[in-house]
Amino acid sequence: MNLVHASNESIDVATLSLRSPDVVMNAERLGAMHQTRISFVRTLLRKIDREKWTLSRHLWDLDDNGYGQVIYRLQTPEYKYHLVVFCNELADDERNDRVIAQKWDVTFGLVFGEIGQELLDNLKANVPLQEAGRNSNMVMVLARANKSVRVFDHIVSALADGKQPDLDVLAQVGYILRTTAVYGNGKFGIYDFKPLDHSEDFNQSFRAQMCAVYLLREFSLDWVDFLAKKKGGSKTVALHPEIKRYLGIGNATGLGMAPYLINHPCVVDQWLTTREEAVQATLVCAIEAEKTEYFESLLKRAIQHFTEIVTINEQQATLNATVVAELTSLQSALMTTIEDYTIWAEFLQAHNHLSFESQEVIISCLMELYPERVDSFQEKVNADENLILPKGKVIQDLLNVLESRYQWAITIDFNEPENSYWFWYRSVDKEEPRMGVRGQEPGDDRELSLDIARQAKNLYLALQQADPQQLISEFMLSKPKYRSIARRVWTMGHKKMGDIQMNVLHKNAPPMHLLRCKLSMFGATKFDPRSDRWVRITLFQGAPLFSEVHSDEWLFPLLPNLSKEEPSIKESSTQ
Repeated sequence: MNLVHASNESIDVATLSLRSPDVVMNAERLGAMHQTRISFVRTLLRKIDREKWTLSRHLWDLDDNGYGQVIYRLQTPEYKYHLVVFCNELADDERNDRVIAQKWDVTFGLVFGEIGQELLDNLKANVPLQEAGRNSNMVMVLARANKSVRVFDHIVSALADGKQPDLDVLAQVGYILRTTAVYGNGKFGIYDFKPLDHSEDFNQSFRAQMCAVYLLREFSLDWVDFLAKKKGGSKTVALHPEIKRYLGIGNATGLGMAPYLINHPCVVDQWLTTREEAVQATLVCAIEAEKTEYFESLLKRAIQHFTEIVTINEQQATLNATVVAELTSLQSALMTTIEDYTIWAEFLQAHNHLSFESQEVIISCLMELYPERVDSFQEKVNADENLILPKGKVIQDLLNVLESRYQWAITIDFNEPENSYWFWYRSVDKEEPRMGVRGQEPGDDRELSLDIARQAKNLYLALQQADPQQLISEFMLSKPKYRSIARRVWTMGHKKMGDIQMNVLHKNAPPMHLLRCKLSMFGATKFDPRSDRWVRITLFQGAPLFSEVHSDEWLFPLLPNLSKEEPSIKESSTQ
């Protein structure tokens, strides 16, 4: 029996009846997901709070223009780490968010252990070079960020003049710094994550990267206070704490993120299975008045959040408007209609006619109602990535898996041009994945192997020509080109959620669904697509500051209400 221990009860995972993979792994639904309690940014902050991690400023060596180096020391119960930040002068025409950029406003690394002068010299020489550097293997996370120049300059100028920045300007962006790449796990010679399997600090998916980004947010807030003080002197005020909480770290994400979800199917299955188990642990709960009131307050906040989001993407703006309309209608009648349902599963099922965006908002809100149940799943995000095909299985066994779990793939007619419209390749010039139109653009001879649906269909057709009782191993000896997809189909076909159900070659298959799925697992908010191939988001927007970190919810960040006075805003604390 698989028991997950919560703070005051145990949940028998085996008894939870999960929704079908056809529902959960639907690409359009995945492309509507939002942050939840088990998103990585949320679980990180609860861990920091629970274990009383501390953060201190170890070195602040910036000139009057804010250029130089800064080091923060992070102390956990287990080890000591440092965030090392280098701030560089950058002309406006040199600022580029693409992976091929060679200069950035800020480069930084999360470093394991103490930093002596020799290591600091090495970091200073190499971290600003990013991929081109010879980075130390003590660097756990290597990353860079650019300013939102408009927000950065506005905040510094306003504080230097003794006033708080205009919230309308901040609402357009939501961050001071925007990361353009965050590398980990041995890339470019930095620290290999394998030893972290036994670390209590960073043994979960992307936790080290999220921690580095959270600490960078602390730096960005200290940085504007510092520069405002240099500019304004005695008349300077510090950035209001409510505004600090409102500002997160931006991120620009493009097609480079999409192949990860296809190339790491076991990880994605584990993430979505854990999320679904946490959802079900909530849905089986009886509806109570106190929980309903809390749920209603979260809906109201979600409505305001989606009203405040600024996006230039017309499709996303329409989706946000639909969420506001649907949830406003739901919230206004909630206290009378809720009596029609006994448990939350009935409530969710009754609202499956709403848009996927609204349904996913409801799920995020419901998961906040039962932290004692949901939080017990937060450590279950790692996965064994081996794809296996057991000995002794015959062709019919594999056909059965394909027919039961891959209907979404084997029913596709790839002779129809629209079903194989795109091909994916890696650009030599841009060093990023790209999509080309098959038959119209060059490069399909170097197509990336992301066509899981087509491979599954081809495997199915080949198996149908074979003796159903033939051993799969014998079949593979004569047709080795199917070995890889056969292992994948067998392994993923026996997982609870399995593969993402999306033909990425289809003319109307937006890669944005894949980006949104992964970013929501990170805990991103404020999705602002700039095309169907890249999106801007914020991380840690609305999150507590490190000095006040807590385990309470901070779902759906809202513009601050500055009518609430806080004591520490008269003078900048950063000298």
